[in-house]
Amino acid sequence: MKRPTITVNGTETPIAPAAPHTTALDLLRERGLTGTKEGCAEGECGACSVLVARPGVDKPTDWVAVNACLVPAAALDGQEVITSEGLATAGAPGTPAALHPVQEEMASRGGSQCGYCTPGFVCSMAAEYYRPGRCEHAPGEAEADAEHGPNGFDLHALSGNLCRCTGYRPIRDAAYAVGAPADEDPLARRREQAPPAPVATEYAQDDRSFVRKNTLAETLRLLRERPDATVVAGSTDWGVEVNIRSRRADCVIAVDRLPELRELHVTDDRIELGAALTLTEIERRLDCEVPLLAELFPQFASRLIRNGATLGGNLGTGSPIGDSPPVLLALEATLLLADADGEREVPLADYFTGYRQSVRRPGELIRAVRIPRPLSPVTAFHKIAKRRFDDISSVAVAFALDVEDGVVRKARIGLGGVAATPIRALATEAALEGLPWTADTVDAAARVLRGEGTPMDDHRASALYRSAMLGQSLKKLYAQTTEAAQS
Repeated sequence: MKRPTITVNGTETPIAPAAPHTTALDLLRERGLTGTKEGCAEGECGACSVLVARPGVDKPTDWVAVNACLVPAAALDGQEVITSEGLATAGAPGTPAALHPVQEEMASRGGSQCGYCTPGFVCSMAAEYYRPGRCEHAPGEAEADAEHGPNGFDLHALSGNLCRCTGYRPIRDAAYAVGAPADEDPLARRREQAPPAPVATEYAQDDRSFVRKNTLAETLRLLRERPDATVVAGSTDWGVEVNIRSRRADCVIAVDRLPELRELHVTDDRIELGAALTLTEIERRLDCEVPLLAELFPQFASRLIRNGATLGGNLGTGSPIGDSPPVLLALEATLLLADADGEREVPLADYFTGYRQSVRRPGELIRAVRIPRPLSPVTAFHKIAKRRFDDISSVAVAFALDVEDGVVRKARIGLGGVAATPIRALATEAALEGLPWTADTVDAAARVLRGEGTPMDDHRASALYRSAMLGQSLKKLYAQTTEAAQS
């Protein structure tokens, strides 16, 4: 098997002799590419942002920004990476490189002061700069809103990057000033060719290994042999464990590029989402096909995290404060669990059994998430957190209601952050179904909703606050639906 390498700024770079747990950030810095910085080591500051060539949604290749501090270097075996140093265009011998357009705008508009965060901002900005269709669908100058520029730049692309110096306005100005990539731009042209195909990887050192197989069947056989292995996709959770808690795994098995886990199918009776599709890929490929998911995505961490995070990973960790479980519970999703013997389908409502525990057996993987159709027409996702974006929720509530002729025919409500597991608000659902969708019904059901779960006091919120927010969320939904009906 070929030794693991990464093509960094056009140069093939060996991963050895780095340890299997070494992050892409540490590998790049060891190779002298020190523009990539470590700020938080948790994927919250974006100082480590780099570009990776990934399968595209509208073109063969998309340039995707990811947190290099979270991704194991071995996970990038065979892939193409561009750092801030690689964005500039080399000039003639003896002449300096020409700045990339996003670098030029950051410099000329005062978007860089101390400079520590600047390379990460530049890489995240470059990913949005190269997003297909950005300029074609740009709003006019008068139509630009608070989160989108007149050039079509989506400011959420920078939601995972932090800066302590500029106050962000000069950075926003730089983002809104970039135009379309030039025809001769090599990274723009690169989007027209397919990204590197996934490669099988077996990288070991000091009795620890990182493994990626070519197929799901091979992976499941390996998991049967190594049920103790740590399974990773985007590493947005495991990377934090490695960096902050110094966790090490004897065997890491990567599933992020398995084709069987990266399928997306939409039929008349269901939508099936591969467990290894990133949230960004799902968001862009569904294109608001599932309104409740479309409402979730902008509130799920940051674009940098969504570019790596997967539904399989978010559900696999079993966290009671994950943002996707409440939404998927409201959508009555089921999970396809696969092992070497076959596959079974489990309702998500029956999946969680305790704090970070589930019915998933040793050797099983989440292959896909199924959402039945037709979808309920009245939906909403309310995330209560200290910040509007890029924060962990104190409480998360997802609603999916069928209201016909003014009567609630069906109600499904998913809750997060109020129990040891994500839960359905069964008592509240029963308090709504069969009754008129009126203020009196909602007030009575809101009192029931406040009593759902077993909320606790912690540093994010008190139990009393969490209970109050549950009741208020239902009242907010009612207000939203009545306002929409009157408009």
